[in-house]
Amino acid sequence: MTAITTSRSRVRLFRDQHVTRLASILVVLLLFFALVRTENFFRLATWQSMAVQFPEFGLMALGVMLTMIIGGIDLSVVGIANMTAIGSATLMLSIAPTGSDSPQGYLALMAAIFFSLLVGALAGAFNGFLVAKVKIPAILVTLGTFELFTGIAVIISGGKPTSGLPPQYGEVMASRLFGVIPMPLIIFIVATMVIGVLMYKTAFGTKLYMLGSNETAAEFSGLKTTSLTIRTYMISGLLASVAGLVMLGNYNSAKADYGSTYTLLAILIVVLGGVNPNGGSGRLAGVILAVVVLQVLSSLLNTFPHISNFYRPLIWGGVLLLVIVVNQWDKRDHLARLFRWKGTTS
Repeated sequence: MTAITTSRSRVRLFRDQHVTRLASILVVLLLFFALVRTENFFRLATWQSMAVQFPEFGLMALGVMLTMIIGGIDLSVVGIANMTAIGSATLMLSIAPTGSDSPQGYLALMAAIFFSLLVGALAGAFNGFLVAKVKIPAILVTLGTFELFTGIAVIISGGKPTSGLPPQYGEVMASRLFGVIPMPLIIFIVATMVIGVLMYKTAFGTKLYMLGSNETAAEFSGLKTTSLTIRTYMISGLLASVAGLVMLGNYNSAKADYGSTYTLLAILIVVLGGVNPNGGSGRLAGVILAVVVLQVLSSLLNTFPHISNFYRPLIWGGVLLLVIVVNQWDKRDHLARLFRWKGTTS
């Protein structure tokens, strides 16, 4: 029975137009990369560099995905990431002196991780409370809390980079499994697996789609929509705090304006991955593919020195609008085919 269910799930996955479309785009990008920048494409360092970079915004995208499935959105992920990163860095420096190689560094590391996850969860729960209890639209809540969390980060750091972390933190974040797989990629894989289990193997995941499809019907069916919304935003906050820890390790410092384009990038990834902005549908596989596609595209752009990084927001914004338009066309075509089918059967 399990084998039959698994095979059916695979068939549904490959029939998903967003997944197949993204897989096709990824193949084309990889072929183009291999032909145009052959030397860079076949270097292990190129792929390791990608594996270090994309977990930062990939983790944020996972949180945005969950909130969008329930019909909301989380624009505060970058604010949470930077606030928790600065708070964690400050905490580590208070426990272990700058440049200290003593065992205190590992104590500081553990304290920073616990602090970051706790603050991220509380920040996410605060978002969820305002959305579910106070009934403020999610886009307004998270836009406001983004500024709030960024302001807190600026106050803590004085607007300057927080650096000089204990070397133990950098060693852990720079470590590689089997000497090949970077730690940020391992963190992203573990987070993805946990989210996958929550979405597809627990009642929590089913309830997410029910809430996003029809909140009123979900309430009448007995769902505790307030609790579910708060928990969803709490998970998004947790994921953002993990992204903050990854950024802290990658840059060996924290600043309130790091990852300024990641909010747009996370939304682009989620929409490109096939999550309905109105809620109720979306696949984790599509979002993961979208993360990889955009990272490959970003790395490909990096190989062209005449294309400035200042063009990135323009490119991501244009791609986001294009994806939304294409998705709307697909939806209209699907409805038109459905009505034609009903007309022929009546």
